[in-house]
Amino acid sequence: MPAYRILAALALAAGLAGPVLAQGDSTCARDLLVAQSMQRQAIDQLEQVDSDDAKTCRVWRRHVETMRRVASVYGRCLSGSERGERLAQVQGSDREFSAAIKARCKGS
Repeated sequence: MPAYRILAALALAAGLAGPVLAQGDSTCARDLLVAQSMQRQAIDQLEQVDSDDAKTCRVWRRHVETMRRVASVYGRCLSGSERGERLAQVQGSDREFSAAIKARCKGS
């Protein structure tokens, strides 16, 4: 099976294809899968943070960077309520962790 068909099938299975894709962008199915994977990995890393402030701050900074990259993909590739919901989720996480970094990660 060609790679683009595999990606399309995975996107359909994940509920990301069809009417939610903006503009029929052929790269969006792949980009959405990658963005979802990045989001899951970022959450997994947050769950593994220990009490080391320097490590925690590094993980938080990576999380904010990841959420911004994911938001860019969601903003470009999704439409309708799916776009709004997913953007709100990742942008909210970005704001929350940016505030935590500002409050707790002054020198680290």
